[in-house]
Amino acid sequence: MVNVIDISDADDPRIDDYRNLNSSDRRPDLPGGKGLVIAEGVLVVQRMIASRFAPHSLLGVDRRLQELGSALDAVDVPFYRVPTEVMDECIGFHLNRGVLAAARRAPEPHLDTVLDGARTVAMLEGVNDHENIGSMFRNATGLGIDAVLFGARCADPLYRRAVRVSMGHVLRLPFTHIPEWPAGIDEVRSRGFTVVALTPDPEVPMLTEVLHDRGPTDRVALLVGAEGPGLRKHTMNACDARARIPMAPGTDSLNVATAAAVAFYERLRSMQMADAR
Repeated sequence: MVNVIDISDADDPRIDDYRNLNSSDRRPDLPGGKGLVIAEGVLVVQRMIASRFAPHSLLGVDRRLQELGSALDAVDVPFYRVPTEVMDECIGFHLNRGVLAAARRAPEPHLDTVLDGARTVAMLEGVNDHENIGSMFRNATGLGIDAVLFGARCADPLYRRAVRVSMGHVLRLPFTHIPEWPAGIDEVRSRGFTVVALTPDPEVPMLTEVLHDRGPTDRVALLVGAEGPGLRKHTMNACDARARIPMAPGTDSLNVATAAAVAFYERLRSMQMADAR
């Protein structure tokens, strides 16, 4: 179990991994800097402990240490117990959640590993908002998505805010980046997936119709694009089908994480209906 170490000085070098969390150029979870993954809050820390991102230390107040309880039996790392004011001074702001954990970034798995056994995956292009990334992972986990594939120009899924908004699910759901984009869509297709691009274009079929055409054993990749501009034209041209979510009059689109959640639900429902036949 963890080794509890009391620290009373915010300048103690042992808690450097948690310093300057609100700094745009010095925060420890920058991919090009320390490249750490920071979990925030009791539930997210618990999910980190159970993930492939093994924490190498924790920082928190005594109350959160007690709330973590038996979850800490699975790790043999230091828990730096600090007063609230020391924690605030170290990280650069007041953290209501009262506990953090730090882990090193694990290597991303190969595409074949991520797709092994998967029936439905999410694909992203240009989704550059960390909160949308986090929301999408939370939605994907709850609605039966097996993996997330990143195309070009997406935000870092392991940024602290994305991890927090995902409720830690970004640490659990398999994901990987496709380096060649949109050419990499062919790699996904070659592994038996039908790639469906989501678009608000009123001329394309509704999502329910497109998914209804998929057989119960078919593998489907649902592709969403950037907030606002959506998917680029040549990206949609590389897909097998385009689909839209029906909208009320006077409304042209949904938030990208919300649109993805609707698509995930429709795919899950279509599979359940097909499997019940």
